[in-house]
Amino acid sequence: MAETPLEMTIRLRAKIERRKTAAKKWSRYYDGTHPLLFTSPEFTAQTGGLFTEFSDNWCSVVPDATVERLMPLGFRLEDGSIDTAAGRAWRKAECDVEIGLALLEALITSRSYALVWRPNGQDTEITFEHSSGAVVEYAPGRRRVRSAGLKVWHDGSAEFATLFLPSMVYRWQRPMRDGGQWVERTEGLSPSEPAHIPNPLGAVPLVELPNRSRLYGSPRSEIQNVVPLQDAVNTLWAHLMTASDGLALPARAVLGMDRPVREILDETGEVIGEEDLPLDKFRSDRLLWLEKEGAAIAEFSAADLANYTNVIDIAVQHIAAQTRTPATYLTGQLINVSADALAASEAGLVAKVTERQRHFGAALREVMRLEAVANGETGRAESLALGSVIWRDPQFRSDSQYSDALVKLKAIGVPDEALWERIPGVTPDEIKRWQRMRADQAAAILGGSMGDLFGTKPTPASGDQDDPAEGA
Repeated sequence: MAETPLEMTIRLRAKIERRKTAAKKWSRYYDGTHPLLFTSPEFTAQTGGLFTEFSDNWCSVVPDATVERLMPLGFRLEDGSIDTAAGRAWRKAECDVEIGLALLEALITSRSYALVWRPNGQDTEITFEHSSGAVVEYAPGRRRVRSAGLKVWHDGSAEFATLFLPSMVYRWQRPMRDGGQWVERTEGLSPSEPAHIPNPLGAVPLVELPNRSRLYGSPRSEIQNVVPLQDAVNTLWAHLMTASDGLALPARAVLGMDRPVREILDETGEVIGEEDLPLDKFRSDRLLWLEKEGAAIAEFSAADLANYTNVIDIAVQHIAAQTRTPATYLTGQLINVSADALAASEAGLVAKVTERQRHFGAALREVMRLEAVANGETGRAESLALGSVIWRDPQFRSDSQYSDALVKLKAIGVPDEALWERIPGVTPDEIKRWQRMRADQAAAILGGSMGDLFGTKPTPASGDQDDPAEGA
């Protein structure tokens, strides 16, 4: 029997709940609030909660190093021209800011979502959703065909859910307490507005941004491989700091003497016993008299803490190799490194970012295609589907390196517009402004107006004018 919309809502809602556990785990590791693992019961009993909030966090460096090189600048249509309408819609929805957060969450929790919707009589909205509040379901046997999407949220007293199907949109609500049942939504709707409405887009407007997708299997978090090594590094640091507290300095022992004691006197001054003297005063005063014959001082050498740091360094190197993160990001050491050597060290990261650009770019093209459909521009939507995303160059180079490369490309006849696109951070709007400035300069030359080309000569102030009397 076919599944009803309410049954689908409940099932997809449960799917979101199941995914929350992993998403919270990766988020905790990114924030550095994960528990200390790999310690023995004896060590835990000795230190208690001393290292509860300690973390030498490498899990934040890996996704941060990737997302800082993932910067979409614009969208290109099928014919290669820049889609200015998509660029305006992108900025109007503040996606130029929010996309960084969405891609970071995708790298951390394995996926995030983008929702395209046009409320009645308003501009098209593009919002990004966390994986703990949205889910997309695909048609069986077709990985790229979205059959349903669900978004859930709450306001503290009630929980809301919106089920997106290609033909209909179903809106529900329920009280958060006492296991309330889902009912048709009334909160936030006018009395005449129905809870369930036709889908004007004709497609599921919720788009998944998956990280590290595979033909078979779910997307993966960027820090999944880092977690075991992160746990090991934290444990090693805990052992190192514990050892440094008690074993970092040479230990001295007095041999051949009785333990220092003092007499216990009663009210009349009679000796009724003795007790051990605390050794803290001897340590602080650093004084000791050896009165007993044969007494001597022995010394135990300090522990070599480098044994811990050497293993930590190897673990960090493994993190760098497995995640293709340059060692300079993890160790911060950059001494006498040439430009070529630095570029070679970042080659793995650049290749990884380029791969992410392809996968995330396909999802972003679909987002902007839905935006064009929502605005009734079917022709632009079809052209966007076959277009591409303009990304910032993932390779960080110096200005002199870029200039040298652009000059060489210019020498072989590459057009100026193609060269401008290669300059990092230059947006399509900036390129259009340069084109207008170039056209204005050409018009000034053809019109013979050198004032328009270079600007008019400034009028000197009255005090700056030459005095005829001085010339006489």
